[in-house]
Amino acid sequence: MLSAFLDRYRETMIWKLQGLSKEQASRRLVPSDTTLLGVVKHLAYVERYWFHDFKGDPISFPWNEGEPEREFVIEREDNVESITALYEGEIARSREIVEQSSLDDLSKPAKEPLSLRWIMIHMIEETARHAGHADILRELTDGAIGQ
Repeated sequence: MLSAFLDRYRETMIWKLQGLSKEQASRRLVPSDTTLLGVVKHLAYVERYWFHDFKGDPISFPWNEGEPEREFVIEREDNVESITALYEGEIARSREIVEQSSLDDLSKPAKEPLSLRWIMIHMIEETARHAGHADILRELTDGAIGQ
């Protein structure tokens, strides 16, 4: 059930990008630097962080440690297709990790062991919150509404 809820919000995030150009998806529509494409890019790295860390896999990001909120930045080479592919790839790896684990398994880095159940619930919360942001940003972009 946890996987189904998380997948529903993941699908919503991908759906919110469909049919948009890079310019539309990366347009700033609120006072912060938040953009629709940036939120999906952020969620790809959130998936990477929580699930790879749970498994004890090395985690790498394409920015230097200490650079705040770089995952929201849309680079020149980023576009709707590349960010969607990045997110879908991270989702696929996350699903593999979940399928190989029990909800009661604890994260491998033991500084603060967390259960997979806790991580799944956290990811539902994180992805659902950003799906709400995406609803608003998409409506402001082209008037599209719905889940």
